[in-house]
Formats: sequence, structure tokens, C-alpha cells
Amino acid sequence: MTTLRALTLAFGQVLDPAFRRPLLLGAGLALVAGLALAWLASWAVGWLAGGEGWLATIAAAAGGLLALIALWWLFLPMLLAIASLFLDGVAAAVERRHYPALPPPAGASTAAQAWSGLALAARMGALTLVLLPLALLVPFVGVPVLWAVAAVSLGEGLFLGVAQRRMDVAAAEALKARRRWAIWALGGALAGLGVVAPLNLLVPVIGSAAMVHLMHGRTG
Repeated sequence: MTTLRALTLAFGQVLDPAFRRPLLLGAGLALVAGLALAWLASWAVGWLAGGEGWLATIAAAAGGLLALIALWWLFLPMLLAIASLFLDGVAAAVERRHYPALPPPAGASTAAQAWSGLALAARMGALTLVLLPLALLVPFVGVPVLWAVAAVSLGEGLFLGVAQRRMDVAAAEALKARRRWAIWALGGALAGLGVVAPLNLLVPVIGSAAMVHLMHGRTG
């Protein structure tokens, strides 16, 4: 199965009720967390600049602007961290519709899958923070590097998250190695989608659904 076919099938199921909960909860909580982060950054910069007067006001505004730029890149890791707690239902809905003959999943527990998603979000967030200054100062170098890191992290993380529903960690890693190029290609498409608001809200559910198709289908 090609990555394009996997994405097409995933988008075709986006109105499934099982997709709604992680989409709405992830988007709402990530937005609240992001706005709180922007406010905190603005307040902290203003406080460090003296707390009062025109210098503090300018510093607070600059801090808020930089926080919003950072938030643009960090929104996807925050969204993944929250939505990962509910993505098992997305994978199950895809299998019910497209692969009804499969036996019940017997891989990692729901808690282990959620932990895998949280680890993915933390890894993406840390790498984004490290690379963000490069992306801001040297965009023609930093932005492609940031996209490539996001592509690999998203692709491998989401694939392992759905694969571990049906197999142990070693088997999931082995299957990931065999389908690496398709996984990275899909991760690249999701990373591109992740910087386009409001389409970035769809990344966790569409990504998980598409990875289920890559796991069960033949890549091409």
C-alpha cells in the first residue's frame, strides 16, 4: 500500500465518531496549554525587564510574539501528547471498518500505547526547542531540518504506537525497519500538515489511522 493510499483511506474515515473524541479533546486542551504558555512567556519577559514602564511593555510584547512563534512549532507535540491518550479507539475503528477479519489485538496494553505517544510528544518537543533557534535565525537551513526531524519522529512514533497494539516491541521495531521509507514519507506529509492551521488538528487521528493501513497493507 502506498502512503498516498493510506492517507486517502484515513481522510475517508475522518467523520467516524471514534475520531471525534481525540480530535476535540486534543485540540481544546492543546490550545489552552499553548495560550497559557504564551501568556507565561510574555509575563516572564516583562518581569525580567523590570515589570513596569515602556521597556517592560515592549519586552513583554516581544516575549509574547516569540512565544507565539514557538507555539506554532510546539503545538503539534502538545496535541500529540494529549491525543495519544485516546488514539487506541481510532486504530480500533479503522480495523473494524477495513480489516474486520482480524482477531482482537493482543499486543501492548492501552497504558503502554499511551506512554509511547507521550514519549513521542516529549521527544518531538525537545528536538523542536533545540532546533527552533536555527529555524528562526537561518530559516532556509533550520526549517527543512526541523521538518525532517518531525517527519522521522512522527512517522516512527505513530507507527510504533499502532503496531504495538498487535505485537510486542521487538516485532513492531522489525516491521518498522522493513517499511521505513513508507513510514518516513507518511511522516513527512503529516509534518507538513502539522504547520497548517487548522489542518494540524487532524494530524494525530489521521496519522494513526494511516499508520494502521501501512501496518496491515503492503507498502509501495
